[in-house]
Amino acid sequence: MRIGIIGTGVAGSLLAEALLDSPGIDVAAFERVAPGEHAEAGTGLNIGPNALKALRRHMPARHAALREASLPWHRWFVDLADGTRLFDLDMLSVAEEPGVRIRWSELYRLLRAPAAGCTRNAHVLEALEEDAAGRLVPVFRTPDGLTRHGSFDLLVGGDGRYSRLRALTAGEPTSTLLGVCIWRLLVTEAADCPYDDYGQWFNGNARLLSFRVPGGAVYIAGTFPLNGSETIPEAMKTAEAQRALFTPDGGTPGPAVAWMLDKIEEHLPEIHWARSATSPVQRHAAGGRALFLGDSAQAMVPTLGQGATQAVECGVVAGVVLKRGGTVAEIAALRDPRVKFVSDFSWEASDTLVPPCDVVAGTRAKMQAPFMDKLRQLYTDVV
Repeated sequence: MRIGIIGTGVAGSLLAEALLDSPGIDVAAFERVAPGEHAEAGTGLNIGPNALKALRRHMPARHAALREASLPWHRWFVDLADGTRLFDLDMLSVAEEPGVRIRWSELYRLLRAPAAGCTRNAHVLEALEEDAAGRLVPVFRTPDGLTRHGSFDLLVGGDGRYSRLRALTAGEPTSTLLGVCIWRLLVTEAADCPYDDYGQWFNGNARLLSFRVPGGAVYIAGTFPLNGSETIPEAMKTAEAQRALFTPDGGTPGPAVAWMLDKIEEHLPEIHWARSATSPVQRHAAGGRALFLGDSAQAMVPTLGQGATQAVECGVVAGVVLKRGGTVAEIAALRDPRVKFVSDFSWEASDTLVPPCDVVAGTRAKMQAPFMDKLRQLYTDVV
């Protein structure tokens, strides 16, 4: 069986590694960027304990490498912007092992390295053709022009939320907006940061989220309601607007928020702005000749940090199934119910990000059994 993987992000890289040297499988991977181009890409992210469990069970070498390259995620706390504590969770009370905190660039490096030998870089999927036997033939745009690398029994889309493979085989997905702007920043000089582990700080429904990552850096993300707007107002993309958004009325921000506001002002041009959105799950298309993993299949709101985490689960599960000769239908049967639960729970957990939810009551409710039971299911119910 000849398998082509379009995109060596999280899911694509893990699948490529899992299929290497598998009897009866010839795997080739195609990545749009040049080798090493992602060396400074992205910001930072947290990966949930469920991803670590999947790796520990099925890809222990990758589990060990990820642990070595990251910081552990032991605690999750939620404060108001003035420092009032609302929520404090020991992750081991709901999970079998801690999650991790890491830079995107480092995650790309350690996931892509094992499959480098079967990966062709600077290949952008342009079109699809079929051979006489009905197998898919991807057409790539490269620096030297259009090129083909033969026919594939299965093409796997690991090319992200705006998957070209999904668009060509199943059409463009329709997104559902949460009504929230999300921005991201990596502060690389952060020795004076007054906190370490995963924290969130609310001022009304506006929220800051931040934690340290390896190399002395700190990841910061902010969200705020768009109040019915279809676009992010340019007026909100200023240091003054963000300082006003996260400063408590009639008071002063606590040390953590004050530190972040100074860093926002200092690094404003480096901030990436986006709208939080989901897309419907699409696991396969083209009569089972195309399979989608990670954000290509299931873009979800980032409230519980499950985007890359679910991509890990996708890559691991697909590798297990395909190595034993299984089908895309079997992968869908294992992944789709799980993804629906995670996506629905992530949307539910986003209540405090939008009016009229009362942030104090909504956050304290998350310390109660219904939310904690779902959180435990999220972190431990892994194939």
